[in-house]
Amino acid sequence: MKDQSTLNRAAQVLRMVNHERPADEALRMVNAENRRWSPEERRKLVRAVFSTYRWLQWLERRESLQVQVEQALELQARFDEKPASIKVQALAARAVPAWLAEEMELAPDYLRQLQRDPALWIRPRLGCEREVETALDDCHGVEVAIPASERHFTACRYNGTKDLFRTTAFHEGLFEIQDLASQWVGHACAPKPGETWWDACAGEGGKTLHLADLMQGKGLIWATDRSERRLERLRERSARAKVFNFRSAAWDGSTKLPTKTLFDGILVDAPCSGVGTWQRNPHARWSTTPDDVRELAAVQRRLLDNVAASLKPGGRLAYSVCTLTRSETTAIVKDFSEAHPQLLPGYSGFLMPQQHDSNGMYLAIWTRA
Repeated sequence: MKDQSTLNRAAQVLRMVNHERPADEALRMVNAENRRWSPEERRKLVRAVFSTYRWLQWLERRESLQVQVEQALELQARFDEKPASIKVQALAARAVPAWLAEEMELAPDYLRQLQRDPALWIRPRLGCEREVETALDDCHGVEVAIPASERHFTACRYNGTKDLFRTTAFHEGLFEIQDLASQWVGHACAPKPGETWWDACAGEGGKTLHLADLMQGKGLIWATDRSERRLERLRERSARAKVFNFRSAAWDGSTKLPTKTLFDGILVDAPCSGVGTWQRNPHARWSTTPDDVRELAAVQRRLLDNVAASLKPGGRLAYSVCTLTRSETTAIVKDFSEAHPQLLPGYSGFLMPQQHDSNGMYLAIWTRA
C-alpha cells in the first residue's frame, strides 16, 4: 500500500534541493519545521529521499516526483530482498558517475554496498561500553583491527529505533554518534595521556573528543578550523562529553599557524570529496565533480605541507580523508613523502565501506625522524 504522506513529503524535500542546498540539509530543514513528526515518520522520509538518489538513474524522470520516489522505494525493496536482482554492470553504469572509474576500482561488493541503507555507529566513552549497551536497545559491539598493530577496538552498532539525541545516556555524555571509520582513525592515531596533539581540521570536534577520551583527559589538544561556527559547536559538545583538555582557535590552513607549539601528534582530517560517504549521502554522487577532486587535492597537499614543521622529533602525523579517489589518497601520500624525507612513512591504507558497513576512509601515518 502506498504511503502517500511520505511520498508527498519526499517530493517536497526534492524540490528544495539545489547546488547550494544538498539533500541532507533540505531534510534537516523540513524535519526542523515539523517537530511533531514521529521518529518513524522521519526515518521513512530519509529513506525515501536517499533511495531516490541511490536509484536516480533508473527512474522515469518525466513522471511526477511522487511517482519517482515510489519507483525508487520499490527498487530499494527489491534490492534489499535480493541484491543479485540488480546486475553489477548496471550498478557500475548507473549507481555512480562515470568519472569515478578513473579514480578507483569499482569492485562488485563495493557497488552493492553503496545501494544499502547505512548502519548507525556510536562511540561509547572509554570504560562505559557495557553501560551504553545496557542503556540502549539493540546495541551491539563490533571488534575492528587497528591499523599497523595487533590491537583492536570495539565500536557499537545501533539497530534500535530510539531518538538517540533524547536518551539519558547521550545527555550524560556516555557516548557520541560517530561512524566506525572515524573511530578507526582516532584509534590509529594512538595518542597517549600527557601528550600534546593538534587536530588541524577539527570541524565540530568528533575526532577531537575521541582523541581527548583516548588521552584520558590528560595532556592537551589544539583544535583548529577555518569555521568559528563549527568550533562553537565543538565547545558545546565538549561540555556534554566532559572534555576539557583542549584549546580551540580559528585557522585558515595557511602558513600563518595558530601556535608555535611543537606536537607529539598532528591529525589532518582534511576536507575532501566525500566519496567514502556516498552510501550515507547518495545525493553527493551527483553533485561532486572531477574539478572538486582536483581542487580539494591541492588543499589537502597544502595543509600537510603547512603543518609538517610543527611535529616534534619522533612525532606522528596522521592524514585522513573520507574519500577513496586516488588523487586525494595514494597520490597525495606519494608526492608529500617525496617532498618531506624527514618524515618516515608508516601505515597507509583504506577502510572500504563493505568491510564493516561504514563510511569509506583513507589513512596514512608518518613519523618525524
